[in-house]
Amino acid sequence: METLTRIEVLTRFGHALSDATRARVLVALRTGGAYPTELAEQLGVGRTSLSNHLACLRGCGLVVAVPKGKRVRYELADGGLRQALEDLLGTVLAPDADACAPARAGGECC
Repeated sequence: METLTRIEVLTRFGHALSDATRARVLVALRTGGAYPTELAEQLGVGRTSLSNHLACLRGCGLVVAVPKGKRVRYELADGGLRQALEDLLGTVLAPDADACAPARAGGECC
């Protein structure tokens, strides 16, 4: 099993959260595992799109696919992710629109 450095873990987590659909999948899975059909319906996304996002999240090591008979259920890969997501969701940000204005033209600002 591959061991990642702390920075690699943060980079993968950041990549996953950089897409709104992937972020929504992670938030949905923090309360427990789910089947792709359920997730697609809950999030209002197509099954093909969801499949691509789940593959990305698996590749990042954030979710795991758990076979259940002929179906596959997706869960967070580690219980610590649940707490990390809860902590992030409780964070209050202080955006500064003036600081992002020059970068916005280049698409680099949040």
